Amino acid sequence: MQGVGFRPFVARLAKQMGVSGFVANTREGLLIEAEGAPESIRQLIERLHQDRPANSVIDYIRVHETATTGDAAFSILQSTKEGAAPGRISPDIATCTTCLNELFDPNNRRYLYPFITCAECGPRYSIIESLPFDRERTSMRRFSLCVACQDEYTNPDDRRFHAETISCPACGPCLRLFDAKGVHINSGEDAVADVTAALKQGKIIAIKGVGGFHLATNAADAKSVDELRRRKHRPEKPFATMFRDIKSIKDACEVSQEETDLLRSRERPIVLVRAKGGAVASNVANNIRWLGVMLPHAPLHHLILEQIEFPIIMTSGNVSDEPIIFENSDAFGNLGAVADLLLVHDRDIIRPLDDSVVRISCNEPSLIRLGRGYAPMELQISGMAEGVLGVGGQLKNAVAMSNGNRMVLSQYIGDLGSAAARARHGAIISDMTSLMDTTPQIFATDFHPDFSSSMMVASETTLPVQHHLAHIHACIVDNDIKTPILGVAWDGAGLGTDGSLWGGEFIEVDGRSWRRVARFRSFPLPGAERAMREPRRAAIGLLYAAFGESAFGLHHLPPIESFSGHELDVLKKMVGSGINSPLSSSVGRLFDAFASLTGIRQISSFEGQAAMLLECSASDTIDDHIYRFDILDDAEPMLIVDWRGVLEEALDDIATGIDAAIIGLRFHKGLAHSIAGVAQRLGWRELALTGGCFQNVLLTELAVRMLGDVGIRSIRHRRVPPNDGGLAVGQVAWAVKLQEESL
Repeated sequence: MQGVGFRPFVARLAKQMGVSGFVANTREGLLIEAEGAPESIRQLIERLHQDRPANSVIDYIRVHETATTGDAAFSILQSTKEGAAPGRISPDIATCTTCLNELFDPNNRRYLYPFITCAECGPRYSIIESLPFDRERTSMRRFSLCVACQDEYTNPDDRRFHAETISCPACGPCLRLFDAKGVHINSGEDAVADVTAALKQGKIIAIKGVGGFHLATNAADAKSVDELRRRKHRPEKPFATMFRDIKSIKDACEVSQEETDLLRSRERPIVLVRAKGGAVASNVANNIRWLGVMLPHAPLHHLILEQIEFPIIMTSGNVSDEPIIFENSDAFGNLGAVADLLLVHDRDIIRPLDDSVVRISCNEPSLIRLGRGYAPMELQISGMAEGVLGVGGQLKNAVAMSNGNRMVLSQYIGDLGSAAARARHGAIISDMTSLMDTTPQIFATDFHPDFSSSMMVASETTLPVQHHLAHIHACIVDNDIKTPILGVAWDGAGLGTDGSLWGGEFIEVDGRSWRRVARFRSFPLPGAERAMREPRRAAIGLLYAAFGESAFGLHHLPPIESFSGHELDVLKKMVGSGINSPLSSSVGRLFDAFASLTGIRQISSFEGQAAMLLECSASDTIDDHIYRFDILDDAEPMLIVDWRGVLEEALDDIATGIDAAIIGLRFHKGLAHSIAGVAQRLGWRELALTGGCFQNVLLTELAVRMLGDVGIRSIRHRRVPPNDGGLAVGQVAWAVKLQEESL
């Protein structure tokens, strides 16, 4: 992996071994020519593995003998663009401990310098223009090294030897602070001091970071948080919060060792942990028990947090539903109406990146959003295929491309509902094509023809891939497993081959063949897309499917109560005639329906809110009862997981005043139990859990435990997001599989 200090490491190692020769970056990796005693060469190869830099990845080492040249020393040569395929691209790496110590050392020449980096930390993917990774191919090329930095860069004994991002206050980027109208206020250390003072006053600051702008304000001040929500048009969706250190997080949240390790990792992601309450204002997460927290990952953040006693909101710098802003000019044009001040710098961001989001599930990390620190993600695929491009879905979009037996998944792009998001989608496709030096030959799209991602790549070589099949193949690639496998794909919705909306699927995959072997009983979604935003509509559809028109007389139920008499009449006609009321087998919509029926949420202000609140309440509950779903095998050539008995039992519990949290827990347990039931009926001893529903830790852990109790192995996502952020991986994998087996 380039950009992790491997060349300086090799040069120092060769010097210790008494070996001459050279090391150089090429497009496909690292080239070393070593000349010396056979034992020294052998030890050099061993230590490449044993002592390699902590951030490096070695896929393989190929050794060839060649004639000696009589080199007297060992040197680092100029990188070459020769090679069959580009090598790994390093993600951005959080500030290392050594740089952090220097940052706060008054005797160090980089004291309080907000762009301090070394060979082992700092921006990488966000600033690279092309491979190999050298300064002249990054946005640092505009900053000529001063004499002191040049001496460090060329000194083999210095820890910044060939550190491509090296700079200092005399020769590197600088900070500038502006007001919302673009008037310059201050620079450098004074700008940082002004920002910390403004945060103490409850102001909102746009701060340019590693992958783009953040919007920051005092997370302990409810008025500041409310004002940010008003200006950003984000009424309820939780905000990420940055704390000074791990102790501060543990004072405010329940943090396990696994979560602590994640927070301190070189990736420095946002980690979802349980909040205790008190340290941050209640409107930061709005009744959602999990708080997205992170530690400073850039020197600038350390400088700011060092001067204040409270955590700060650090949310993506954008207006709601737009991509993250990363260019200074766009920040002045778009964030001036949101922020009171803008703190910018002149190191250009080549690739915008949101912060990564991770949860611990079954004591292991599960990636929810792929961004800074993890992107780009490289994966190995079975088969060989150049130029297969997976364009992703409509929501949580990311793209992926294959080159040989490797695949690269891009950073999170977001929902493609806006023109700006669609433009970003096209730009990242172009960027990935350029970085991987591969021309797309096949465009693997979602099966839904109206998705923006599908419509943007109209081509004779387009290959539509069914949504849930792509989810399953993403899990297969993530775990490097072989088929046959039973995939359990549960999510909000995906267009099925029969024209209905799927989302509660059990699919057997074997090579290039697949078949749907079980599904949840379908129910109508009055209003179609509107039902995705209004859980009460999913509840109406569920009740109608169970009880017919008499469902509209159940006025004691929250979803019925939430509509006027006229609205109920319209809904009755819609579901009765099937007008704009597509059938769906979606478990995600089933979650919405139960959240509505229990009175938890009738209208969502962001995607997944109702299901998240249902999980949140159920996670804090203890109850032994399970709602058991019937598994029917006499209706059609597949098993049907029938929710009607569960619905009736839940309605009885609602009528008798059973708490919504208990009903929610029984519902979660029932869903997990149904997975084991279907697997046992079909005779499977191994299955893959995938789709957005398995972001739900309670559901996932219950399912894994219940499956284990009956001797069934469960395979889960780890690096690739289980939601639509991993869809492109599955699209590429399926297209490669078809291409491979057609040869």
